[in-house]
Amino acid sequence: MAKMVIVGGGIGGLAAALAVSRRGHRAVVLERADEFAEIGAGIQLAPNGLNALDRLGLGDAVRARAVHIDELRFMDGVTGAHVASMPLTGTYRSRFGNPYVVAHRGELHRLLLDACRRSAAIELRAGSRATGYRQDGSGATVLLDGGGRATGDAVIGADGIRSSIRRQLVGDGEPRVSGITVYRTVIPMERVPEELRWNAVTWWAGPGRHFVHYAIAGGRYLNLAPSVENGVTESFAGVPVDRERVRRTFAALDETPQRLLALGEDWKSWVLVDRDPVDHWTDGRVALLGDAAHPMLHYAAQGACQALEDAVVLGDLLDDDTDAIPGRLEKYNAERRDRTARITHAARESTRLWHPAGAQAKARNAMLSALSGTDLHDHVAWMHGAHESGSAGARR
Repeated sequence: MAKMVIVGGGIGGLAAALAVSRRGHRAVVLERADEFAEIGAGIQLAPNGLNALDRLGLGDAVRARAVHIDELRFMDGVTGAHVASMPLTGTYRSRFGNPYVVAHRGELHRLLLDACRRSAAIELRAGSRATGYRQDGSGATVLLDGGGRATGDAVIGADGIRSSIRRQLVGDGEPRVSGITVYRTVIPMERVPEELRWNAVTWWAGPGRHFVHYAIAGGRYLNLAPSVENGVTESFAGVPVDRERVRRTFAALDETPQRLLALGEDWKSWVLVDRDPVDHWTDGRVALLGDAAHPMLHYAAQGACQALEDAVVLGDLLDDDTDAIPGRLEKYNAERRDRTARITHAARESTRLWHPAGAQAKARNAMLSALSGTDLHDHVAWMHGAHESGSAGARR
């Protein structure tokens, strides 16, 4: 039985703790904040994410609380025309083994946190800010602000895009600023006109900008998230922004998205950041997970799904031989590297689909409208299909 010290109490860190505990190991989760909590609003979970949650014993609970989406709907944001939809019922669910759902990020986090609290093999420590790590041939230690330490057989850095563990392990500086700002708010569904309460994740694509919305929290709220390429060069997060500024920024969009944007209040803004993929995110008995390993723009809606996949693969690869941990972590890295890098690049390149104008937008619309539902399912199969480690099936 190994003892894993996990830095970061977000979705990835808690999932990793559950994954290793379900394989018979112990986990200590270190959270820098004074309490375990998750900020944010809507989160999309494709079937691959739900498959990972099934492996963690939480799939049923998430499906019971989430909104099961009927389609991904692509709209021309300037003309208001429906371009294409990817159906997410029937054939899609049969093919990929799970629905496509959306939930409140806080709800998913609470389910993971409650499951960790129920496990005698998991210790949760809030107010524990990691500054770095040390290791030798028999173990690894997290160094804490104030002089404290936490030692185990391995350290997993799941402490986000500005990970202190990554800073020491990879040393690649600050995240890459995308030049895109996203604005977010949620509104009670009763404020949304009935004719606009679509059970779809809907994109309104416009020149250099687009607008996404979908229901969350069991359908009680509508999550609004418009983005714009505005060339911003410095990152910021959670900065309040005036509602009129949001409306002016997206004034080029059609009447229907304008109606929805006008309902938004208490807007906040974030600059989107990610990092270039790296080949190696392990160092002996230390490894990265989730956004600490492979942060990606949210446009592929796979950040949380990939962290959940990381956790399951990591749990599958660990066994009772603590001397083998460095090799197991290298295998975990090797199994996850190419897939997460491909999704990182796909998320970046997606703006070519969302943001064209004029003739390029018309050509995009023609291309998308010619695709059948099966064509669209084929396009996402590599991403939405279940993905586990090569040893997973044999070790269940």
